[in-house]
Amino acid sequence: MPPVLIPGMNLNRRSVFGLGTVAAATAVLGSQGTAQAQEDAEAEVERFPTTADRSRKRVAQIYKRQTRRARGTWSSLITVADLDGRAKAAVDENADAIVEAYSVNKIAVAVAVLDKVDRGLVRLDQTVTVSADIVIQDTDGIFALDGGYPSEVTVGHALANLLTVSDNTAVRLCGLVVPALELNEILRAKGFVHTQVIPVANPNRFFLGTTTARETHTMLQKLVDGELLSAASTAYLLNILRATSSFTDGVRLHLTTNERLRVATKAGWYEDGRNEAGVMFSADNRAILVYSMFASGTFAGDKAVNDEDFSTTHPAVAARAELGRSMFDAVIKITTTRPRHRAKVYRFFNGG
Repeated sequence: MPPVLIPGMNLNRRSVFGLGTVAAATAVLGSQGTAQAQEDAEAEVERFPTTADRSRKRVAQIYKRQTRRARGTWSSLITVADLDGRAKAAVDENADAIVEAYSVNKIAVAVAVLDKVDRGLVRLDQTVTVSADIVIQDTDGIFALDGGYPSEVTVGHALANLLTVSDNTAVRLCGLVVPALELNEILRAKGFVHTQVIPVANPNRFFLGTTTARETHTMLQKLVDGELLSAASTAYLLNILRATSSFTDGVRLHLTTNERLRVATKAGWYEDGRNEAGVMFSADNRAILVYSMFASGTFAGDKAVNDEDFSTTHPAVAARAELGRSMFDAVIKITTTRPRHRAKVYRFFNGG
């Protein structure tokens, strides 16, 4: 289409775009030229990628390289926010597949508990009983290490252990204040129809169930946007997920202590599944990148060894560690207009 010339003005649609707004285009070109000016504006943006665009491309490249090297089947959604706050996908791979969430769904459990806290039905300082029969005698967490039962802990203590050391007994303690069926109802009411726990005969107990990469991503996105919980509960939950005692073997492995405080994360694993989801914050504490990665199946190397390996020597966990460093470097210098979530300063003590 030839340029639209205005008498006495040496302008075409591309020149008008330089005026900065569609309103300016309308004033110069008239209403008939507005739509075309908008198309030209969008095309112009495509010609000059933003810093966020370049970050997304970098994340996509490293994701493809690392996951293909690790092998297995991946369901992932990773987004990077533009300056205006819009989240755009760098990776969108099988994001709607229903997957076993494992301990990543402990975020969903915590959301349900905090939803009841927000409604005044549960208090963080409310106590629950750690009886001998409620303790899962595994090698995860700390409740199985106590050696003295019964004891009393607060709901807040249970949540802190649920999300940092991923204590499985803490799941049962949360079930004392949010039974399985009610928990699922809370999640469905918030729009999470696939992020559901699996009830068992005991109404206060459940298996951690399923999710999709997209629903877990949405949960985290709504959390940092202030659309999921109250401001107090949002800050409480993010503070735990960003703590230095939270999971460090995956995305946060190759980050320094202060860098780790800019990443809220939760991992989950069982049998052949190796999952992790979280949020990276910009230097000014805004949620700039949200990731949700679920991997299972046959990975590179010996399957029998891999299925019993939950450390960074597992191909999928090693891939997330390499990806974590690259994602952090790709986005830490950019920002967005999303809400600010201030991190606590890490302080060193030597007892006393």
